[in-house]
Formats: sequence, C-alpha cells, structure tokens
Amino acid sequence: MTSFFSFLLWCVLFILCWSLALLALIAYPVVWVLLLPFKLIGVLFTGVLRFLQGLVLLPARLLGWRPSTA
Repeated sequence: MTSFFSFLLWCVLFILCWSLALLALIAYPVVWVLLLPFKLIGVLFTGVLRFLQGLVLLPARLLGWRPSTA
C-alpha cells in the first residue's frame, strides 16, 4: 500500500513539475545507497542488544520465568 501511495505521489509531482520528479527518480537510489551503511549498523546494533538481553535473562529463563505475551 505504501509503494502504491508513493507512486501516486510521484505521478502528481510529475504532472506538477516533471523536472523535479525526474530528479527525485534519479536521486532516490543514490540516497538509498548512501544510507545503507547506517541501516546495516542499526541491524548489527539491534542484534548485539538482543544477544546481551538473552545473555542477561538466561538465568531467569533457566529457572522457569517466561515473558508476558500481553
């Protein structure tokens, strides 16, 4: 649904200002590639924090504690 909305928004931009729409079409992959390292660092950081959480909560889990599902 989000990609369809983005496409409609781009079509409106293309009708209003075609040069800006083409610039956005060309700049989007460049910006995505530039931001990719930050996304990878975020995934790595999340994984390290989840690992540390599991390590800290391991004794409680071994004693039978379960996190609430609510």
